[in-house]
Amino acid sequence: MYKKSEKLSLISEMIEFAKADHKIKDEEYNFIIAVAAQLEITEEEVGFLIREKAEKKVLKPESQRILQFHRLVLLMNIDQEISPTELHTIKDFGLQMGLRPEAIDTVLKQMHTYPNKVIPPDELITIFKRFYN
Repeated sequence: MYKKSEKLSLISEMIEFAKADHKIKDEEYNFIIAVAAQLEITEEEVGFLIREKAEKKVLKPESQRILQFHRLVLLMNIDQEISPTELHTIKDFGLQMGLRPEAIDTVLKQMHTYPNKVIPPDELITIFKRFYN
């Protein structure tokens, strides 16, 4: 599904987002490690990516960009603290991915209606479909 360079880029992007408030919290690190493991990226590779960013790869299929945005939303909410910097940064990431601003704003608004601000994947897809049809 993903090339190795794309996987490294995805994890690097998550690390960059986690650093938005200048510190990767333990919960964030553990989440990044869990996603990395699913993508067959080792903890050692994650450590390297914390020190050195991977080359940015833009995912072609929109579904992969939406999935990455969802990972970032989950990462943002893992500590149940959302700073204005994180909100600004996640919107920027979404726009850089080529996602519709209206869909991004709707996801960020709707997440507050779910326990632990975890928006279900099917609801996320519904939101993006609404703005792309």
